Amino acid sequence: MNGSNSIAGLTVMVIDDSNTIRRSAEIFLKQAGCVVVLAENGFDALAKLSDHGPDIVFCDVLMPRLDGYQTCALIKKSPRFRNTPVIMLSSKDGLFDRARGRLVGSEEYLTKPFTKDSLLKCVQEHSRRSEPELVTATMPQ
Repeated sequence: MNGSNSIAGLTVMVIDDSNTIRRSAEIFLKQAGCVVVLAENGFDALAKLSDHGPDIVFCDVLMPRLDGYQTCALIKKSPRFRNTPVIMLSSKDGLFDRARGRLVGSEEYLTKPFTKDSLLKCVQEHSRRSEPELVTATMPQ
């Protein structure tokens, strides 16, 4: 993917109970120059969130104990992370699932299995949206 350099250096958290999905995402993202933080479930993710301060989060919907919707809602309730893009990951592609993700604050819904291009495109799109706007302040005279 040509534009993958624009995401180099971003910290991306991948939350999924599937080792295969976590490892695939890790390989794709590291090849693009991202720093990758992996979490096996929602509790693991919440424990790592503050230490790593991800720029974007991919969160599986179906996980034991704390599902993806609950995890997303908790991330979005945090003042520090409320503007961090959360992308839901699921093998289901239903309208209800997408709507439920939006209700808890997710920005997008990526269907598994994803391709390298679809994953990196998603990171690029949402990293641009989450960049802080530059504010120029004038010094009082």
